[in-house]
Amino acid sequence: MPTWKLEIEYEGTRYRGWQIQHNAKTVQGELQGAARELFSSRFELFGAGRTDAGVHALHQIAHLKVAELKANVTPRQIQHGFNDLLPHDINILKVTNASDDFHARHDAVARQYVYKISRRRDAFAKSLVWWIKDELNADAVAEAAGLLVGRHDFRSFCELEEGKRQSTVVDVELADVLIAGDQIWFRIKASHFLWKMVRRIVGMLAEVGRGNLTLDGFERLLKFESNVPAKFTAPPSGLYLEKVFYNGEGTQKRRRDRRP
Repeated sequence: MPTWKLEIEYEGTRYRGWQIQHNAKTVQGELQGAARELFSSRFELFGAGRTDAGVHALHQIAHLKVAELKANVTPRQIQHGFNDLLPHDINILKVTNASDDFHARHDAVARQYVYKISRRRDAFAKSLVWWIKDELNADAVAEAAGLLVGRHDFRSFCELEEGKRQSTVVDVELADVLIAGDQIWFRIKASHFLWKMVRRIVGMLAEVGRGNLTLDGFERLLKFESNVPAKFTAPPSGLYLEKVFYNGEGTQKRRRDRRP
C-alpha cells in the first residue's frame, strides 16, 4: 500500500483539535475531506499527536496510506493537491515517500512543544499567544522550568481519561525558557505528553513568575499529587506542537504506541 509522510502546519483557533469528531470541525477531518476528493479508493490518515481545541502546530506529522492508485503520483503532486483543497489555516509543508509500515504516532520517539506568552497586548496575535498582564520574573520561570528535566510523575499536571489506565511518568529531555522580544517562550521535549500537561505546567510557571509560587512549591508538585495546577491551566492559544522526532532525529530511545 503506497505510504507517504506528511509534514503539516496549522492554526488551531477554528478547530476542535486534531482528532476527527462527529459534528465538530477538526484538522484531521479537513485533511480527510481533501483526501476523499484526491483519491477514489480507501485511504488511512493518522497524525503523530492529538492536539486539543485551539492548539496549533508548526510541524505536525501524519502518514497517508492509499489502497489503490489509478496513476502514479509524486509527493509534490500530493502536496499541491491537498493545499489546493485545504482551508487557509492548514498547510502541507512537505510530502515524502515512506516505508509501508511507517506509522506517524507509533513510530514517534519524542515530541516537542513550545508555549508563547506575550508580555504586552498584541493586536495581531491574540489567538496565538497568552497575554499575561502581570509582570513576570523570567529568570524565576526559567529556573522552575529546569526542574522539569528528567523522569517525573506528572499526575498533578494532567487530566486522566476516565476508565483508561495510563502511566503518568514522563521522561523530559529538554525544558527551557527563551525571551523573544515581548514574548516568553517555554519549550519542552519529552518521551510523550499527557492530556493538558503542557498547559498546566505553563499555568504554574506563570505563578512562579508572578511570585505567587516558590521554586520549592513548584518542585513539590512533581513529588506529591495535587489538584492545584488544574485551577491554573493556561489557555490553548499559546500552545504549539513544534516537532515530532523519529529514530535518527536527535532521540536515541524508541518507544511504540505512546500517546501524547
